Amino acid sequence: MRLPNAAVGDAQTSGFGWDVLTDLVDVGSRMAGQAGERRGAEVVRDALERAGARDARIEEFEIPGWWRGDSSLSIHEPHERVHDGQQDVLALPGCPAGEATGRVVDVGDGTYEEFEEKAEELDGAIAMASSATPESVDRWIHRMEKYVNAADHGAVAFVFRNHLDGSLPPTGEVGYHERPGPIPAVGVSCEVGKRLARYAEEGCEATVSVDCRNEATTSVNVEAEVGPDTDEHVLLTAHVDAHDIADGANDNGAGSALVAAVGRILARDDVELDTRVRLVTFGSEEIGLWGAYHCAETTDLDDTNCVVNLDGACSSRNLRVGTNEFEEMGSVFEAVTDDLDASLSTDDTISPHGDQWAFVQEGVPAVMTSTTSEQSGRGWGHTHADTLDKLDSRDLRDVAVQVAEAVARLAAADVETPGRSRAEMRDAIDEGYEQELRMGGRWPYADLE
Repeated sequence: MRLPNAAVGDAQTSGFGWDVLTDLVDVGSRMAGQAGERRGAEVVRDALERAGARDARIEEFEIPGWWRGDSSLSIHEPHERVHDGQQDVLALPGCPAGEATGRVVDVGDGTYEEFEEKAEELDGAIAMASSATPESVDRWIHRMEKYVNAADHGAVAFVFRNHLDGSLPPTGEVGYHERPGPIPAVGVSCEVGKRLARYAEEGCEATVSVDCRNEATTSVNVEAEVGPDTDEHVLLTAHVDAHDIADGANDNGAGSALVAAVGRILARDDVELDTRVRLVTFGSEEIGLWGAYHCAETTDLDDTNCVVNLDGACSSRNLRVGTNEFEEMGSVFEAVTDDLDASLSTDDTISPHGDQWAFVQEGVPAVMTSTTSEQSGRGWGHTHADTLDKLDSRDLRDVAVQVAEAVARLAAADVETPGRSRAEMRDAIDEGYEQELRMGGRWPYADLE
């Protein structure tokens, strides 16, 4: 199947998706479980209605919420220095409120080997790790692993330092299934982190202070539909929440805007779909994939042919697809980008990071769709700098066409995307990711053991 030329031409000249993105970033904070997230959901719902999707609605569910207060990092020795205010220090969502004083132990990039090398020094200390993953490691080591390793080694607090210049402290959840995590945690900029690392070589004592609130609340998903009213369906998803420190433009306002823009293309009268496409934007991805899990738990997964999840998909117009070893889905994207003379990079690693994981762990074919960037790691993501000015409306239009073409093909009756059993998924997961999931109490296969 190919989209009609008229549909492609309209998508390439329409400002619809960019207008949705602009409306989302102008909401302000869209922190999970808070008022701004609901306002963002309302923006998406209204956009889906304008796009011509049917039954656009908001669904509420419970989550363990987290509210940011003031945090500080006070250096006592070898030189007194106080870093406070959100431009200097950011608490990591899911951590507890509290204050801890100890010597600063720099564990470099926070690999498992580096933690073991410093094991005797970490008990009662403040552990500091970079946001980088060294090239010698064959997979990304997530912030959550570093936090859990710090706590497991007896650290009283955790400092997560950005490896990219620009005075941008990073944020991000700490990764425990049970909230809150055990020790206070903050993100600091590359510059503050380098100062701490230098002081740590001389013997550095500091105090980490976090004021925050862990409290039950509710979050929201948005859903609408296009195509025929079939039981079988394809899911096109993104998350609408964002960390409260920035616009959340690329992570993941752009993903939600793309769901609406793709929905507008697929809702056209001249686009024929064989299978229903559910358009869903999740709440609470940034603090534990709660919206995706709610959707997976309330969906008949036997009727879910596949999932295309969009996250960070507007840093360029060049698609990157993580296939989670679902080769048939990867082949569809390869065919689309070949036909459109577009760029594509792929990765078949089964990754627990992103909303698609709630479906992948159950054996449902699902891919993470993003775009490539020249920046290392998250780039501007999870910092104050994830703002609209970093993105380009032309990239969003190009990505919308490519994703719409892929989803339309995945919804075709003659395209098969076979799933796997839960046991097969368990056995296929890399040992490193299994270790990470077990560390945070997020291993989903205890019932199979």
